[in-house]
Formats: sequence, structure tokens, C-alpha cells
Amino acid sequence: MAAPLISPSILSADFAQLGEEVRAIDAAGADWIHIDVMDGHFVPNLTIGPGVVKALRPHSAKPFDVHLMVSPVDIYLEAFAAAGADIITVHPESGPHVHRTVQAIRTLGKKAGIALNPGTPAKMLDYLIDEIDLVLVMSVNPGFGGQSFIASQLRKIEAIRKMIEKSGRAIHLEVDGGIDAVTARQCTSAGADVLVAGTATFKGGAGRYAANIAVLKGVD
Repeated sequence: MAAPLISPSILSADFAQLGEEVRAIDAAGADWIHIDVMDGHFVPNLTIGPGVVKALRPHSAKPFDVHLMVSPVDIYLEAFAAAGADIITVHPESGPHVHRTVQAIRTLGKKAGIALNPGTPAKMLDYLIDEIDLVLVMSVNPGFGGQSFIASQLRKIEAIRKMIEKSGRAIHLEVDGGIDAVTARQCTSAGADVLVAGTATFKGGAGRYAANIAVLKGVD
């Protein structure tokens, strides 16, 4: 089994020195940079907007993996694309026409992802699987970092892996929430190939980031 890609969530970084934190995780071996955007409406928290993404863009050449937890979402797609997002992931519940939203992301020249909350079934992908580049399984309810992994999502990861294989397309299967050394292996065994990790990556300070990422990759 290939080592998963690691996409550290900057939600767990030191916001007082966010540029330095992005450079540090890049140097430590992060594959992508995960950016959680929350609006205080779709989820009960506020984080950052496209201006911060634009400010961070010069600090890393790694793909910016931008997860939009906002509603309505369509009005923000162009701004985040222009700010430097490489992958834009949205929730089916964040707008009235998710297929149109996916089309808009791809028209902007970006990769399109669909995020599924713990209570959102894999079946939601039935008529989207041929249009997307990534599926993000939320293994916690979105809104805050540091939550415990919801084990029922492993069955969903397995189901989505089968859907991806049936499609014959190169679609990433990403998991976000409660990822640590144990749950990372559970998720990759179930079929995930990208892991979002905030707390597990950033714990211990910059001197520990490379070791933390190695543990999540299973190469420690």
C-alpha cells in the first residue's frame, strides 16, 4: 500500500505566524496545504477568507487544498480560485445546484472536490463521480479542530473507494477529522489516499513537523 499524501490543516497552526508555519510544513514534507474556510453560518466557526489564501500563496508551491464550509458557496469560487487555490472542495448542502458548482470550479481551471459530512451518504456522489477530482470524507462534524474520529465513516470510505474504482477515474479519496497514527492506518486500509491532519501535524512545534508527518505516512 502506497503511503498517503498528507495535507496538514493550517486551522491548527499558529495564526500569529501563518506564513512561517506554511513554510515549515512544506519543508517538513507536507504534500498539500489544507485550508479550512468557515463562515459562521454553514458551520459554527469563522476562519479565513481569500485574502489570507492570497497572502499565503507565495510561501509554498505545494497544492493549496481549499475546503469551503460556506453557504451560499458559488459567490466565493472565483475569489478563492484567483487567490491561489488548486483544489476547491464544496459540500452538496452549500448551494442549490451542486453539479453546477462543480462545473464552475472546473471552468475556473481548478480541481473540484465534494465533501461529505458524517451524516451525508456516499450515494450523494452517484451523479457527480464523473465530474470531480476528489472526495473528502469528514470523519468529524465540520466546524472545529481537535475532535474525535467517527468510526462509522470507515464504511463510507470503503464504499466510496469502490465507487471510484468502478468509475475508472483518478479521483483522490481524502479524510479529514481526528486523524492520528492509529486512525491514519484505518483510513488508508479502508481506501483513503489523502489524509488531512491538523493537531497531529502541528503538535510539538516546527521541530517535530517532519516526524509527525512521517508517522502519519506510516514511514516512521
